[in-house]
Amino acid sequence: MKKAMEALGIIVKYDDRDTHKPGWKFTEYEFKRYPGQSYHCPRDIENGTVEVARRDTLEKEIFQMTDIEKKISHLLDQIQKNLFDKALAFRENNSHYVNSWEEFKEINDKKGGFIYAHWDGTPETEEKIKEETKATIRVFPSTTRWKPENVFIRVNRPFSGLYFPKPID
Repeated sequence: MKKAMEALGIIVKYDDRDTHKPGWKFTEYEFKRYPGQSYHCPRDIENGTVEVARRDTLEKEIFQMTDIEKKISHLLDQIQKNLFDKALAFRENNSHYVNSWEEFKEINDKKGGFIYAHWDGTPETEEKIKEETKATIRVFPSTTRWKPENVFIRVNRPFSGLYFPKPID
């Protein structure tokens, strides 16, 4: 099974240590952020099955060993898509576009997350934002949907839009 999955480009960690119980090993690999894990007990081997646990949904499934490498490959694709979709939804739900300094401060205080805001590009303005809100610049987006005349904090510099997250305490 290990060789067949590696032949498909899947990285496999076979943990045959007998110094740790299965529950300890499962927890260890969850902490290491492995997307899934399989467990083979003598009864499963006898029945030609394998138990697979998904980290993204916390579901466990029993698979027949026939073509297991293809099933695992497909499952990993599903896990990747699910994790990506969850991360994208989280980012979208926690990103806020503001058009005024008052709106910036309100969103920062009440919702947090990423705030997409107008900025004139100066260190002085960046420092003022940091002093008053504790928010700091994290991302310089490659595109913007605002025009320079909408900049609400300006010190005679060109316009740019940025993401300002409030730090997590």
